[in-house]
Amino acid sequence: MHQAVRSRVELGHGPPSVTLSRAPKVRSLIDADALRVLHRSARVLLNNLPELTDRLVAVLREREPAYRSTLESDPVGTWQEAHRSLRHSVGSLLDPRGAREAALRCSWKIGAARAEQGLPLDALLHAFRLGGSLIWQTLVEETSRTAPEDVRLLVHVAADVWNFVDEHCTLVADVYRKVERQHAWRQEHRVRLLTAALLDGTSRIADVAETAEALDLPEQGRYAVVAVAGGRRSGRAPLHAAVVPSGARVYWHTGVDVDHGIVLVDGADLPGPGQGLRAPAGTRVGVGPLVTGLAAVGDARRLADMALSMCAADGDTVRLTEQLPAALVMSCPELGAALAEEVLGPLLRLEPSDRDILLDTLAAWLECDGSAQRASVRLYCHRNTVLNRLKRCEQLTGRSLTRPADMVELSLALTARRLLRA
Repeated sequence: MHQAVRSRVELGHGPPSVTLSRAPKVRSLIDADALRVLHRSARVLLNNLPELTDRLVAVLREREPAYRSTLESDPVGTWQEAHRSLRHSVGSLLDPRGAREAALRCSWKIGAARAEQGLPLDALLHAFRLGGSLIWQTLVEETSRTAPEDVRLLVHVAADVWNFVDEHCTLVADVYRKVERQHAWRQEHRVRLLTAALLDGTSRIADVAETAEALDLPEQGRYAVVAVAGGRRSGRAPLHAAVVPSGARVYWHTGVDVDHGIVLVDGADLPGPGQGLRAPAGTRVGVGPLVTGLAAVGDARRLADMALSMCAADGDTVRLTEQLPAALVMSCPELGAALAEEVLGPLLRLEPSDRDILLDTLAAWLECDGSAQRASVRLYCHRNTVLNRLKRCEQLTGRSLTRPADMVELSLALTARRLLRA
């Protein structure tokens, strides 16, 4: 056997092609007698290949626990795999140059197939070394049986036999890791697609159980969705940790502009602002209402996005359950804009300076629970000034600040103008 070298082949999605590297021409250490002994014994092994395969399968069953389940579930396929590998290995002893590429292809396919099946790499490499050890042991046994005086000559080929095994172990490890990375990427991509469908509300009922398993979340738990935007997008992990309370079970689905966290809620609700759920500087956080079951997460995401749209541009946290009137306006922007125009139209058509004073006064008075005194302090003016401005608002809008129905219209119209920039 010629001196073996490690393959430097870049493995693609199939077996290696004729681009396999060739061993450099080196002077062989094997003399004619040693080569004759090797070939004589190797031909006997090739003729008795089924018995050699049976021995290897028995050794695998005894010495490699990871192969026992494989041998039980697919005994025929495992035997045929071992048979092919041994045939190519022994054939390489007889024709190193001619059989090398086929032998490497065989090992490549075995490594790729076992990686897909999830057989541990250590077990796979151990199996290849057990195969190499069995071939060497059988060569020695056959030579000892037919020509004991020639056993000493096998010493000259020992290094080449084990270099061959090492080359194939290296190839198998390379392809195994490549397939493992591809498999991990496919799994990650599958989980991302399942999560995206869940958040979009387009997930099939049949996929919910698989999604729950992939996300390690119960299918029938209680959930809230947190939408996060802004802040430092390059360091998302610290941002996510700051938004969701410590210890909470959450799965983050990252997007270009908005990240969504699916949070399993064990208690009555998520902590509110100032109680562990807060937005870091420059970050906007929208928290949707609680829903039951992963299948309802799509609705929770839509409402979380609505809460996010209500956040201040420079950073804020909005819980939709605390802003339900505003959510009603945001749920139908067209009607919200129409309401603002219908109720506040006369005010909106004033000169900007006059318009802003009246609207700010009305908003401050509402935020101060209808107290002109408190509103005057906030606006840095006299109480009577506030009352005069409010009276003018009543005159222009035709709404009375003492009539509950009119108060609701005015409040919602101001909210619509603020959120929709009407």
